[in-house]
Amino acid sequence: MERSPVSLRQVLIATAAFAALCVVGTAGFVLIADESVFDAFYRTIITVYTAGLVAAPETVAAKAFTIVLVVWGVAIFLYVFGLIIELTVSGTVGGVWEARRLARRVEQLRDHVIICGYGRVGRRAAREFREVGVPFVVLDFNPESLDHARRLGDLYVEGRGTQDEDLERARIAVARGLIASSDSDVDNLYITLSARSKRPDLTIVARASTADAAEKLRLAGADRIVQPYATAGLHMANLVLKPQVAEFLDIVSTAGGPMPDLRFEEIEVTAGCLPCGRSIGELRIRERTGALVIAIRRVDGTFDVTPGADAVFQEGDVLIGAGTVDEIERLEQLFSPREAAVG
Repeated sequence: MERSPVSLRQVLIATAAFAALCVVGTAGFVLIADESVFDAFYRTIITVYTAGLVAAPETVAAKAFTIVLVVWGVAIFLYVFGLIIELTVSGTVGGVWEARRLARRVEQLRDHVIICGYGRVGRRAAREFREVGVPFVVLDFNPESLDHARRLGDLYVEGRGTQDEDLERARIAVARGLIASSDSDVDNLYITLSARSKRPDLTIVARASTADAAEKLRLAGADRIVQPYATAGLHMANLVLKPQVAEFLDIVSTAGGPMPDLRFEEIEVTAGCLPCGRSIGELRIRERTGALVIAIRRVDGTFDVTPGADAVFQEGDVLIGAGTVDEIERLEQLFSPREAAVG
């Protein structure tokens, strides 16, 4: 939690000083000027705030006492004025500066992911991105969600994913993907429609609570739909039926987990890369990179699982590789365009 620019102790000090001033001033004028309690209190208040509405005291002692009260009152005024300035500068000016600094950082984003909805699902996705170093920005309007992002140091934009101007502020034009993770299926539907209209080529992953909502999100343009309740049920069943397999998949699919050196990566086969039109055996991928090609997603959407040495890579295919960080890097270099590899 952020520290308040003005503490309770400072407020209590100012209040106690003013109360003491009133008590001492009233008692002093009662004793020195022989005035009633009310008149003495009235004179104290007028003297402290230098209104000049009462006659000057007649005796030297009363005049000296008046001077002490004036100096005391001015000191309290300056102290309170300082607290007000501190509150204004720390709260308003500091807040404006922080907002501008945040906006500049968001404007520098490129190839990032927009997380629309920073609830439990959105925060879990953000944690994965944070672990692997993928830039992302949170787009939400809930104060509690924004405060959570602020405490973690995540970039955020206050707004709604259903609004085109808010998506633009989140740099949708240069984003690599968007996650519609609101708790509301209706909001996720509108987020998907808005994002797809702005970026037809954007990868959109949306959350759905029901099969009917998932179908509508698919029609709206979502590339992938996640149903947390259905996925949780499937995972629980697998933990009973195939516990070791389920546990292994959890380990290797979680960033920064117990096996951080083992990575799964997907690489698209382009026309300009060396492997395009050649087979796994011809390329000697295992010998050259150390990585394994565990599946190939063909252009028609089908999967070639555990492809053999005679499997040929075609333009538009997406291979799924497994290996250590270094092995995956060598695999990516092998499938990079020839110009990039030469450079």
